[in-house]
Amino acid sequence: MTFQGALAGASRLRDDVVIVNTVLHEFAETLGEAVDAKDGHTWRHSEEVALVSRALALALRLSPVEADVIHVAGHLHDVGKIGVPDAVLLKPGPLTDEEWLLMRRHPVIGADIVRPVRSLRECGVLEMILHHHERFDGRGYPDGLRGDDIPLGARIIAVADSISAMLQKRPYRRNISFAKAQQEILDNAGAQFDPQVVEAFYDIRRSVQQTIRNCNADDPGLPTRKLHANPGLL
Repeated sequence: MTFQGALAGASRLRDDVVIVNTVLHEFAETLGEAVDAKDGHTWRHSEEVALVSRALALALRLSPVEADVIHVAGHLHDVGKIGVPDAVLLKPGPLTDEEWLLMRRHPVIGADIVRPVRSLRECGVLEMILHHHERFDGRGYPDGLRGDDIPLGARIIAVADSISAMLQKRPYRRNISFAKAQQEILDNAGAQFDPQVVEAFYDIRRSVQQTIRNCNADDPGLPTRKLHANPGLL
């Protein structure tokens, strides 16, 4: 093969990789939106988690490629809720113990959904989906992993997921302000959350707040999000 032919082949390969990555991201984004659409209270939750997770990954000095993988996992983190009965997912009130057991299966269901996709297995997205509800102190689910045994991407998504969830009104609780959500994250460093990820969040807190604002700016019908700042905490 000539040098020019080799270059042409390499260029085609790069183009194929770009196309595959683009399609994979668009697929993940669409699937995340489909999950959010099942429940009006979680509108754009997966998009917020994906964007904030990528920002946290970069703040932790991960490479852009690693940040992009975590971004895709953020879109897909709740895909397992497709397998949760609507009677549980959309219940307008507190869940019973049995219903919580069903809800807590969604990370396992999500991992099983993406398992046939080799690229999602090999780049770690499956493990991030499976473990995004683990706690740094080992009291999470489904496997009770603790500390660094939890994949870093899952530890990042855990913080992004919690921030987004606390800002959204749910049938069983009220939403809270960004300042209060921020304090909850800080108070649970070392218990629920990885302290290093919490530190990265604090460093870019203003950017995270603006990212969530921008994510919802084009929908005037969206339920009010409490994003006002408390100067004492920001």
